[in-house]
Amino acid sequence: MIEVKLDELADKKGTLVSHSPWLTVTQEMIEAFADATGDHQWIHIDIERAKKESPWKSPIAHGYLTVSLISRLNPQALKVTGPTATINYGLNKLRFPSAVKSGSDIRTKVQLLDVNQVDEHRYMASYLTTVEIKGEDKPACVAENLVMYVI
Repeated sequence: MIEVKLDELADKKGTLVSHSPWLTVTQEMIEAFADATGDHQWIHIDIERAKKESPWKSPIAHGYLTVSLISRLNPQALKVTGPTATINYGLNKLRFPSAVKSGSDIRTKVQLLDVNQVDEHRYMASYLTTVEIKGEDKPACVAENLVMYVI
């Protein structure tokens, strides 16, 4: 993990890169996400059918489960000190180049693209977050995510 003071973050534009620890995406996580969202498509929850009929020969995580894990993993890669609140502000761009098979290990690679002072109490940072899959060439997810820091 990299720790950076908010008032020094702008100095790291284009150079700050950090990785989160690996996280295993379990079938239980996939099924809990399916229950929470109502997306019970067989490629996510029918293990036997997915092993036989899906192109991945395994159940896969929902794309939105994968992107939602950014808010869990990025704080383990990068800690910005100084703000009283850190707010997930949204995404500018999102792609899912590869599926995450049940049981796969993923991590985030976090790159600081930009940071700007919005007003006297807020800073907006944009990060390029790549969700990597252990042992795979293509990432699961590439997102430009926005974070609002409140002081």
